Amino acid sequence: MIIVTGGAGFIGSNLVKDLNQKGYDDILIVDDLSYGPKFKNIVDCKISDYLDKDDFLAKITNDTNFGRIEAIFHQGACTDTTEWDGNFMLRNNYAYSKTLLGYCLKNKIPFIYASSAAVYGANTIFSEHPNNEMPLNVYGYSKLLFDQHVRRILPKAKSQIVGFRYFNVYGPREQHKGTMASMVFHLNNQFKKNQALHLFEGSNGYGNGEQRRDFIYVGDIVDINLWFWQHPMLNGIYNVGTGQSQTFNDMANTIITWYGSGKIEYIPFPDNLRDHYQSFTQADISKLRKAGYDGTFHSIEEGIKSYLEWLNK
Repeated sequence: MIIVTGGAGFIGSNLVKDLNQKGYDDILIVDDLSYGPKFKNIVDCKISDYLDKDDFLAKITNDTNFGRIEAIFHQGACTDTTEWDGNFMLRNNYAYSKTLLGYCLKNKIPFIYASSAAVYGANTIFSEHPNNEMPLNVYGYSKLLFDQHVRRILPKAKSQIVGFRYFNVYGPREQHKGTMASMVFHLNNQFKKNQALHLFEGSNGYGNGEQRRDFIYVGDIVDINLWFWQHPMLNGIYNVGTGQSQTFNDMANTIITWYGSGKIEYIPFPDNLRDHYQSFTQADISKLRKAGYDGTFHSIEEGIKSYLEWLNK
């Protein structure tokens, strides 16, 4: 059995679908379907069972025997960067993850989990070193706190532990995320409404729409998760991005080119984001490459083309 927490979510459901395509269907999805429409992400997936995240937590706390577990891909988390309830965030993203990791270590189960580039905050150096970690919000802090726990555990761990600091992920099966969905998703919806794509005006020294991010296609994220699972001798925390940043203008113009029409309109930068916004991200993926991963990444043009075809099929 393979367990995917957050398996009905964005990255988790893409991971389950890819596992299906590789011949795996003995998969337990763990998630929270309080928002029911999220089920659409897994309606075309083959799984052996589904468990609510709280029921799953109770079972692992009681050391339930699930039979042989090949790996746990821990993708489940509250990913809302505007959520400021620290108690809620730390219960979901930190305490839950610690309990699950403890279960994996006790039972020698490979544990592959989602961290986030949000741990770097406004820093402009994006390598996996504590000196570079200064999150701007409680979401980023919850991810950093668990990464710090993992660092303490790693030297004595007897089974695989791998954490991935995802940069700006976009692609199919993210529609349930609402305001937290990628800009590609939102810009596509804006185009359909009136062919106008809204980007923020300049901020933090960047011009209109010139804020830069390391945009990575979700299919590349899935490939990296599965590659590390197939290399169980590898452990640690790794950046997962393309290693290249591009502007939001680049993204918007790629969408306009795909449709053959449209325009960019710049809107005032929100006051509530001014001190909590990453204007620049670019993954240092030298550690990922040193580990042996030599896969290629979708360019933003390739990734957006693939995604728009999926959105508009």
